Amino acid sequence: MLSAKLRAALDNLLPDAGEDEAYLGTPTLRDAAVLVAFTDRPDPGVILTQRPQWLRSHAGQVAFPGGKIDPDDRDAIDAALREAEEEIGLNPRDVMVAGVTEPYRSGSGYIITPVLGVIPPDLPLDPNPDEVEDWFEVPLDILFDPANYARQQAHWQGQDRHYYDMDWQGRRIWGVTAGIIINLARRMPAGWHR
Repeated sequence: MLSAKLRAALDNLLPDAGEDEAYLGTPTLRDAAVLVAFTDRPDPGVILTQRPQWLRSHAGQVAFPGGKIDPDDRDAIDAALREAEEEIGLNPRDVMVAGVTEPYRSGSGYIITPVLGVIPPDLPLDPNPDEVEDWFEVPLDILFDPANYARQQAHWQGQDRHYYDMDWQGRRIWGVTAGIIINLARRMPAGWHR
């Protein structure tokens, strides 16, 4: 089963310091969590969302389901599952949580815990139009191949920033989402899902 393979991969992560946006020196970080949902199929995929263009922050960006950890959430896992249900209608009972990985510090003021889980393929997900314009699945072998990403640099809000960027079927996967993927891809044992 994919969930057992994912748990084994998490137990055998390769050493890598990872990269995030801590170098920006954001003074206060709020706790957040995202769900990295792998689809349980012979060639697994990962579920991503496209945010609506009209949102005030991160408009139109590709993201994992997730958000701030609320006071009522027990932990990052609880928050990621709650957010995934709110954003794309993913029932928490359909997620076999494998575990969490090291948090990612974002320049926008969050310390984000990736929660890794496995879901059945082809669930009838129903995006909440207030938070998600669309959802889609990217094949794991494409999404988690660092060679598919270009390292970019830009000057933004008075600071030089670097980030990873990938185009997949007209969708731009970049920034924090790409950073979390790259960090995981570098630490997961090769061929862990085979």
